[in-house]
Amino acid sequence: MAETILNQTLIMLILMLVGAVSAKAGLISSSANKDLSAFVLQVVNPVVIFMSYQTEVKPELVKKLLITFGLSVLAMAVMLVGAYLFVRPKEGRNTEIERFSSIYSNCGFMGIPLVNALFGMEGVFCLTAFITVFNLMVWTHGVILITGEKDAKSVLKVLRSPTMLAIGLGLLSFFLKIRLPEIPSKAFGFVADMNTPLAMVVSGVTISETHLLDTVKKISVYKVCFIKLILLPFILIVVLLAVPVDEQVKMTVLVAAAAPPATMCTLLCIRSGKDSLYASEIFALGTILSVITLPIVVEFTEFLTKMIS
Repeated sequence: MAETILNQTLIMLILMLVGAVSAKAGLISSSANKDLSAFVLQVVNPVVIFMSYQTEVKPELVKKLLITFGLSVLAMAVMLVGAYLFVRPKEGRNTEIERFSSIYSNCGFMGIPLVNALFGMEGVFCLTAFITVFNLMVWTHGVILITGEKDAKSVLKVLRSPTMLAIGLGLLSFFLKIRLPEIPSKAFGFVADMNTPLAMVVSGVTISETHLLDTVKKISVYKVCFIKLILLPFILIVVLLAVPVDEQVKMTVLVAAAAPPATMCTLLCIRSGKDSLYASEIFALGTILSVITLPIVVEFTEFLTKMIS
């Protein structure tokens, strides 16, 4: 399993390089990248999620989905408490940005292709539970953390988002046994196949827009990445191993939680006038380092699982 993750992250790294080189060559502008990002988030990701529900209704699948939802809440609680414990307020420190980046992962961009590589569409089916919890948390606690806004409209906004609509429609089609005809199913399948390459190209362009040489010299960025990619996932591993549930469910939640910092932090910083450059630097370095850390996290989980069993 760790080898699968390593191979997938290396593929994703190459795709990110394609995006970075394309941006440096002037083939993809910053505005075009924003449009591509919106396309992935609002069209491609929701299609992937909806298509994961186009499967036969089985009691074990429903059970896995419910268990994944419960574990996702537990995982988010661990990340939340851990971030507040290990990222302490300090003068001159962007505490809110560092805490947000430590808690919230790129579970859509990075999580979907990784879980899909491990477990196929059944894994993505379970991952929707984590994505649901993520969206509810990021548009409530996350928005308040970065912007200071305590607006109920944020909650209503997330419920109307394409991702949440896709989950709702997907669940309806799943339980009511509504299946798409062959032609639209194939068409949407092609759209879903664009998720990994487009998401990684967008990430590569975003990384190319940061001052990477300056970023790698900042100790604070490494500290946040260590907390997000190593410390909190390892704590989460210990917690998840104590829960007697299916290994696929545990690994899906773990990979989603251990994915690199979410791009949402940069977007919220831009919106609220906070240090969006610092948020982008954490995202950039965290995304690059995750190529190394994710296989380590999965390998360590497998090692502990074998020891316990």
